[in-house]
Amino acid sequence: MPHTVRRPVRRRTTPLTLTALALTALLATGCADGGEDGGAPSAATPSTTPHGYVEGAKEAAEQQSRLLLGDPGSGASRVLDLITGKVSETARIPGAVRLGTDGRFGFFHTDSGTRVLDSGAWMVDHGDHVHYYRAAIRDVGDLPSAKAAEVRSDATVTAVTDADGHTELYDRTQLEKGKVKKVRALSATHTGAVVPYEEHLVALTGDEDRAKVTVYDRQGRTVASPDAECERPRGDAVTRRGVVLGCADGALLVDTDDGKFTAERIPYGEDVPEPEQAPAFRHRAGSDTLTAPAGDRAVWVLDVTERSWTRVGTGPVLAANTAGEGSPLLVLETDGALHGYDITTGEQVSTTKSLVTGGDRTASDGGTGPAVEVDRSRAYVNDPAGKRVYEIDYNDSLRIARTFDLDIEPGLMAETGR
Repeated sequence: MPHTVRRPVRRRTTPLTLTALALTALLATGCADGGEDGGAPSAATPSTTPHGYVEGAKEAAEQQSRLLLGDPGSGASRVLDLITGKVSETARIPGAVRLGTDGRFGFFHTDSGTRVLDSGAWMVDHGDHVHYYRAAIRDVGDLPSAKAAEVRSDATVTAVTDADGHTELYDRTQLEKGKVKKVRALSATHTGAVVPYEEHLVALTGDEDRAKVTVYDRQGRTVASPDAECERPRGDAVTRRGVVLGCADGALLVDTDDGKFTAERIPYGEDVPEPEQAPAFRHRAGSDTLTAPAGDRAVWVLDVTERSWTRVGTGPVLAANTAGEGSPLLVLETDGALHGYDITTGEQVSTTKSLVTGGDRTASDGGTGPAVEVDRSRAYVNDPAGKRVYEIDYNDSLRIARTFDLDIEPGLMAETGR
């Protein structure tokens, strides 16, 4: 019986009686067994530790969303708590040009290395129910790997791949304790990120023109090599259907069936010039619908469930994202406004006023600049020059729900707690 129901985050206080009932059910039901989140033993084993207990963290009934924000000019960083609206001053990270996240940790990439910041907000997904947690924000420190190009994590391991394709593995459970602990290095070189998935590591080995799928176990041993090649790899994403790897002719979907890894090709279905091929993916965490730029005036939507690509014509694109599952395609365009498109028809269905001001109306290519973050009920758009972040209700004709004024220029933004 699930004890935390999946539902949209509405940023509203839960009625007291419902909260009491939810907490009662939470303590009474539990799970069949414990997990990596520090859960208790099975119900048959007496224990005074509540299921899902995590030392130093508070469990909540709703998603505990926070925004990690960075100012590339000053090096300042902030964490914006989207539940309370509080802004916390965090580490100074000079020279940060990219910001990635695994849902809890922020990875600020600089020319000299990668700084790790614990946002103190995360979730643990058990399939039939979800645990949401909040804890103190913590500056974890620097990863020893110099010039990390890509960082990917799951609950137990963080894979750090540098610009030369060398990959080192770190113990993510130690990051949760504020410590950086290297586990091992992989011997091969890789094209793009090494992605932890289903207690394994999914990678592309070879060169930038043509690579093959390789699957490692957590000890770094090759355990599978699905019969699939990826021409000019670019971009990756983890979905409930598997790991998506972008290629020149579309994408590969890597998944496991009864312990056997497979790679399924999802082609564009047409010849796509290189400038219009998907360079990277953005999506809502947990969604099977991915977005990517398709040149200067269009956006690709990849429905992983249906194994299909849709090209939506738009205005000049700064950033794009979608919540999937019937939600609009959200496109931040060079007019500074957020536009909503019906993915099926390609028609524009809503738009906002101009949100992005000053000289920020250029595509960021995954680096500094305006971005669109999406969760189950809201979208977030950063306006660096205006020193603000907008919260958008994309289910209500892109209504501006809240505006957060800041004391930094938030050229970097990533949402955690998802």
